[in-house]
Amino acid sequence: MTPPFSADDLERYSRHFVLPGFGVDGQNKLKEARVVVIGAGGLGAPILSYLAAAGVGRLGIIDHDVVQLSNLQRQVLFTTADIGKLKSECAQRVLTAMNPGISIVAAPVKITSANALQLLAEFDVVVDATDNFPTRYLLNDACALLNLPLVYGSIFRYEGQVSVFNYAGGPTYRDLYPVPPKPGTVPDCEEGGVLGVLPGIIGSIQANEVIKLVTGIGEPLSGQLFILDSLTMQSRKISLPKKQDHAIRNLIDYDQFCGVGTSRNNSMKEITVQELKALMDAKADFQLIDVREPHEFEEGNLGGELIPMAEVPTNIGRISTAKQVVIHCRSGGRSANIIRWLENNHGLTNLYNLKGGILAWAQQIDPEVAAH
Repeated sequence: MTPPFSADDLERYSRHFVLPGFGVDGQNKLKEARVVVIGAGGLGAPILSYLAAAGVGRLGIIDHDVVQLSNLQRQVLFTTADIGKLKSECAQRVLTAMNPGISIVAAPVKITSANALQLLAEFDVVVDATDNFPTRYLLNDACALLNLPLVYGSIFRYEGQVSVFNYAGGPTYRDLYPVPPKPGTVPDCEEGGVLGVLPGIIGSIQANEVIKLVTGIGEPLSGQLFILDSLTMQSRKISLPKKQDHAIRNLIDYDQFCGVGTSRNNSMKEITVQELKALMDAKADFQLIDVREPHEFEEGNLGGELIPMAEVPTNIGRISTAKQVVIHCRSGGRSANIIRWLENNHGLTNLYNLKGGILAWAQQIDPEVAAH
């Protein structure tokens, strides 16, 4: 066996070299591949780990978020010592130690319509390891404009999905979801939970799809949506409709397209942690409701009344209609959803969401308050 493989490469990738249908040619294609993963969280951790171990020559990581304690239940690239640090940079450090023979580029930025084309253009394959609809539509449209395949993955509670979009004339994400769901109708992982091992399973399948695309082995999940129920370990594949002409000519405002921000800001009142502290200091007559779970409340709270989100519909009578009511959760997502539900179904007009939740309180007012 001759260069470009070093003696270390020959040993490191020896199981690939002897793999029927893979061999030297497959490993060389991995070595020359340029793959970018958007999101270094639950899905991103196994994707990045396996692609780095497999020898992808240039591996990009785009994630502007920082490590939080609640991430460690499933985001296995990080440790407790990483809390508060940038995920992309922590991942880069760990993956470089895992395989120093490849190039790993960390971009601790939020991908937007303004920078997406520039960030993705230098890569061959894009991997969606994100957790929100605006970014998924953004990645889909950017990949369509750049003619790049997109490896999609999604997780919620006990179920995961994987597909390959924009490959060889196949369907795109817009063929799966032509219209985004209404804001608040689909809970995120903070609100709905996720089994800790599920991202590992789904992320590994995404990494497998990337390797197939790069090396040309097997059949990619183009035109098919793979769905896994981790409780029963039953899986199925659904055929997606043929690619339609979605007339993607340029990138748009995807928050606006998905109704994010506009619905919250226009229909829901908010209060900052500074404004809440002022109410407390003035001993104002208002009601403070915590909609987190009991174990979260026990770990740290703001002294309000605990009504877990799932129990709100059966405890409407406990919510005042005569004075200001401030509702909060960990970071503002669950409380925003339950406020919208209360406004739409019970006509309440005196509700205020605590912007940033107890996490913002811990960061800006009192670091001693647990924000788990």
